[in-house]
Amino acid sequence: MHADLQFGGILISPFVAYALGAFAILAALRPLLTRIRLNRYVANPPLAEAGIYVCILALLVVLL
Repeated sequence: MHADLQFGGILISPFVAYALGAFAILAALRPLLTRIRLNRYVANPPLAEAGIYVCILALLVVLL
């Protein structure tokens, strides 16, 4: 188990860091998703991006 992060005396769960990391990875992937025109292949692009975010978050939690 990873240690809590501490900012100014406030303890923050490592899950928050994973969630921010997953968001950063998704933000980096967005130009690629736009370039391959994801919206042509899925019925609901925001829902597909949310699913990709959850998959990235799960990978970060399992692998780190």
